[in-house]
Amino acid sequence: MRVARVEPLTTARALRGPFDYLLPEGFEGVTAGAVLEVPFGRRRVVGVVVEVADSSDFPEERLLEPIRQLGQGTTPELVEIALEVADQYCSTPARALGLVLPPGTGVGGRRVKERTERTCRLTPEGSRALEDGARLGAKQRVALEILGGGAMSTARLAGEAGVSSSTVKRLADRGLVEIGERQVRREPEHREVGSESDGAPPLTEAQAAALERIERALGNRGDGGPETFLLAGVTGSGKTEVYLGAVEHVLSQGRSAIVLVPEIGLTPQAVSRFRARLGDTVAVLHSGLTAGQRHDEWERLRRGEATVCVGPRSAVFAPLEDIGLIVVDEEHDPSYKQESDPRYDARRVAEMRARRNGAVLVLGTATPRPETWLSAERLELPDRVDGLGMPPVEVVDMRDAPPGTGALHPSTIDALATVRERGEKAIVMINRRGFSPWLTCRTCGHHWGCPNCDVSLIVHRDPDVLVCHHCAHREPVPPSCPECSGTTLARSGAGTERIEVELRDLMAPMEVFRLDADTGASGAHGEILERFDRAPSAILVGTQMVAKGHDFPEVTLSVVLDADATLRFPDFRAEERTFSLVTQLAGRSGRGPAGGRVIVQTLAPGAPAIARASSHDSPGFLEGELERRKTLDYPPYSDLIRLVFACEDETRVSALAERAAREIGDRLPPGSALLGPAPMFRARGRHRMRILVKTEDRSDAVTAVREVVEELGSDGALRGVVLSVDVDPQ
Repeated sequence: MRVARVEPLTTARALRGPFDYLLPEGFEGVTAGAVLEVPFGRRRVVGVVVEVADSSDFPEERLLEPIRQLGQGTTPELVEIALEVADQYCSTPARALGLVLPPGTGVGGRRVKERTERTCRLTPEGSRALEDGARLGAKQRVALEILGGGAMSTARLAGEAGVSSSTVKRLADRGLVEIGERQVRREPEHREVGSESDGAPPLTEAQAAALERIERALGNRGDGGPETFLLAGVTGSGKTEVYLGAVEHVLSQGRSAIVLVPEIGLTPQAVSRFRARLGDTVAVLHSGLTAGQRHDEWERLRRGEATVCVGPRSAVFAPLEDIGLIVVDEEHDPSYKQESDPRYDARRVAEMRARRNGAVLVLGTATPRPETWLSAERLELPDRVDGLGMPPVEVVDMRDAPPGTGALHPSTIDALATVRERGEKAIVMINRRGFSPWLTCRTCGHHWGCPNCDVSLIVHRDPDVLVCHHCAHREPVPPSCPECSGTTLARSGAGTERIEVELRDLMAPMEVFRLDADTGASGAHGEILERFDRAPSAILVGTQMVAKGHDFPEVTLSVVLDADATLRFPDFRAEERTFSLVTQLAGRSGRGPAGGRVIVQTLAPGAPAIARASSHDSPGFLEGELERRKTLDYPPYSDLIRLVFACEDETRVSALAERAAREIGDRLPPGSALLGPAPMFRARGRHRMRILVKTEDRSDAVTAVREVVEELGSDGALRGVVLSVDVDPQ
């Protein structure tokens, strides 16, 4: 007998699969990855086949049969990847399998249908009718003449020939045309943002050496397993050209490639570069596509019509076969970590796929993570491809600013005015959305906080509302204070909206564009970048998005506002993130013949992260950071696992966290440490407690946490409680 082992696609954490189903006649083509509708208790559920076996632990007569097959679903390799993700990140197989299935499959998914159109083509009889002068109406003759140029949709034919659908039908009835149906590809809109289509430029000596080393590794398939490289290059050193050369080499071997970028906002520029060089072999996957576009791109990859996938973290699950190369651009970026269950890290999943395919993994950045710097073979790109040096960095100490200075220092305003006068471009980053982060009453001191979360409401100007960035609570900005009826309300601090408004006033008529999560409607980021690229002179204001990988040669000034803000976060990665943000934004300037400069406004000019970033000293920063991490036993010298319990009942969530901490602590491997439980600020109306596990034995610690979580789910302790388990929290 043939038995399908099926994981039902259900969100229940306590469910233990897979479940065996007998495959009857008609299900011979079922393999791992197939999607089946199966009976499950009194319900019908959708499930994924994770294995096909020739035996079962249960007698044949007790096994139920699937109701029907809903499609092949995904590839056997991606089934294995999903199960490994579920295991490593303390998730469920069903939730992990949801990552690797075609769009629209799974719990709550709306199946995406293929789009088709009616087509018509000229038959041999139709050709003869045109030649021998058979009796044809004038419009019929025009329609047949147009079809002589090739098949087309009936709608297009009707438009070009000026005929009705009934005319086309009469031609078909006479056998002069043949009507059929074909699939229509819903192609993503491609915005050409800074694309280069003049072929491969000559490589620098460092680029050529890096590419040669990668190609040598690509030629050593099967000799000692996959290789991982850190392509450590200063901003503007031409890392993308190395990626392109490596991808071309992989394609020449008949293999496929995945290229990951950190943000949807970067996808248009990346796709432009790769499509300009590689054409329609490139497919794009990201959440900004419509369901139909995502489905069609996914199917192109699975069928092998496209052999290169470009996109943010979810593109790591592209259904490609025989992967030869995986590139993770801007590998330092925290957005490669998924924030919902399963909380996978796309960089680790890239390692999994590289290992299973014998592929080469290239991690590229100007600001490597300490983990990568320590573990991967380094390929250095120390200089910019244009031969220009890195732009000089001026650190502006805001403690010495003149009284009344706002978010922009006078010297920064003067520098921006110079950019306007010269007809150049500038990028200004402040890593905070909205107009201002606080609204307070100057009369009585009342402060507007979120009713659901223990955080301040953020003032937004367009529209004039107060917004919580945690639960999305919104309320109008009040005309007066509810406590004292005072009307002297102060909007303190600055966000991207406020800087945008101020720069529009100060730099008029210069164009000012804003790029942040609030401008992120479908396709909007690509459109904003395209408009900034086309503008003769402009300023781009935004959050950290503006620091990520953009290549605009006309930018001659980069400005970082409140550069030390991230240093104030209670996070052991605060120094790393601050260094990365400042260095990355500095690298957007001076990529053209006009050169450039960088201004860093800060209250902590002596902080190591800011001092090292201002001198473009990545190795120096990483040396000090690794020494600090080793002393404190933080990654890469240990692994972290974080559990967060959330519930409206404060007493219950506290007791549950205490119980989980005791049970996990009893099972952790020797040398591990358990911190907490400790309270967190209330969010979305729920009180929260967290536990942090620090360990040097990742596998056993993950197992201990998973066992306790499964037991809590089985005995009902988690009912009404939201639990998140985050392995490698960012």
